[in-house]
Amino acid sequence: MPGAAFARRESLMDQAPRTTESGLGIRPVYGPADLDGWDPAERLGEPGSYPYTRGIHPTMYTGRPWTMRQYAGFGTAAESNARYRQLIAHGGHGLSVAFDLPTQMGHDSDAPLAHGEVGKVGVAVDSVEDVRLLFDGIPLDRVSTSMTINAPAALLLLMYQIAGEEQGVAAEQLTGTIQNDVLKEYIARGTYIFPPAPTLRLTSDIFRYCRTAIPRWNTISISGYHMAEAGASPAQEIAFTLTNGIEYVRAAVAAGMAVDDFAPRLSFFFVARTTLLEEVAKFRAARRIWARVMRDDFGARAPKSQMLRFHTQTAGVQLTAQQPEVNLARVTVQGLAAVLGGTQSLHTNSYDEAIALPGAKAARLALRTQQVLAHETDVTATVDPFAGSYVVESLTDELEAAAVALMTRVEDLGGAVAAIERGFQKGEIERNAYRIAQETESGARVVVGVNRYRLDEEELAGEEPYVPLRVDPAIETLQRERLAALRSHRSARAVGSALTALRRAATTPEARTSSPR
Repeated sequence: MPGAAFARRESLMDQAPRTTESGLGIRPVYGPADLDGWDPAERLGEPGSYPYTRGIHPTMYTGRPWTMRQYAGFGTAAESNARYRQLIAHGGHGLSVAFDLPTQMGHDSDAPLAHGEVGKVGVAVDSVEDVRLLFDGIPLDRVSTSMTINAPAALLLLMYQIAGEEQGVAAEQLTGTIQNDVLKEYIARGTYIFPPAPTLRLTSDIFRYCRTAIPRWNTISISGYHMAEAGASPAQEIAFTLTNGIEYVRAAVAAGMAVDDFAPRLSFFFVARTTLLEEVAKFRAARRIWARVMRDDFGARAPKSQMLRFHTQTAGVQLTAQQPEVNLARVTVQGLAAVLGGTQSLHTNSYDEAIALPGAKAARLALRTQQVLAHETDVTATVDPFAGSYVVESLTDELEAAAVALMTRVEDLGGAVAAIERGFQKGEIERNAYRIAQETESGARVVVGVNRYRLDEEELAGEEPYVPLRVDPAIETLQRERLAALRSHRSARAVGSALTALRRAATTPEARTSSPR
């Protein structure tokens, strides 16, 4: 038997290795030789301790699960408020607000550029009145809110603070996150308003303001998710996200802030793909790199300054309009990857999001997926289940090396902003996206229901038709009317004076430390 087992292993070793999403080889068999000389004390440490490979908390999910934060927002503030109440009633722990494109770009709903986009991919917010409606009846001292807003992040945060105060919730009690990561917009999404230098100043001003005014608020969510959706590999996702993070830290330090004063409130946002082993390794590698950068390059001494805290969303780009129910399986695997990788909060996509905004039932099923993982599996029973795994530890080391090599290339170009201006990150991501598209088209990369295991026309004819959620186009008219009413009752002189003061502050070189109100 030993001889037969050895022969089987040799046969497996002769097989050509598969390629990971990052282009690394993943072999059929791993063993002790793959970790020869590997020091667990150095590479792993203890959970909750440097280098945080095993997670940022000593107990991780054994005490309580991750925050279940479902991303939602569409139509009017009242419609989104109803969806938020449903999610909370069904056991959601936190809210994650999707804004429509006009709001993301700083346009009112009656702006010419907003026509046809109001309320389509998120909720329309034009004033603090919309924010009041959005969170009506939702106790902001007991719910953590994440807002996916970047260029106008300071304005939306202030509106949220006002809504909280009107509920009787002091700013010191508010918890949540604003994305506030405009550098990735230049790389992957395009919803930027200002050039990089003013953007970095706004970001640093938010760090400073929140430290005194809203101390429990996460001031930025440095995002790799959108780069992954644009086609970035896991190694690229880590590298370009962390180099953006480095740029934000440098800007805050240059503005006179001590690193340990703001770094504990930095957070990150990553994708979780169906390639479970590589994704687990990715999260572990990212934690290790960030801890080393913060400690060694920026001199951070507080443990929380060295921790990479992150939210995860399952991979929307991997969802398919063909046989959408299969997305339930995909999202489950992706969610499991995030949990095994040690995420702090998680959004699981709805199975129908490749077709339309998720319906109420689909959104509920997405939340139930997280609840099954948390309560019906045993992945929360122990910290870092993959610790010491031959394959995962090897992949973690290899992904770390690949990401660090890319980070070095960015630094050689002068840092994240200089590399963005030269189109480096965008070009690298586009090349990887083209590789993935070629592999899918050729069939080398299997996508169930798309290039393999497709349904024929007769089978499709017997299926119950899917009815997507539709956003009422009358929402745009409603928002225009609300804006007209708001403008008719406010003081045009007071608005003009406030805007003049804002322009003066924005053109003053020194950072402002007082309340923007």
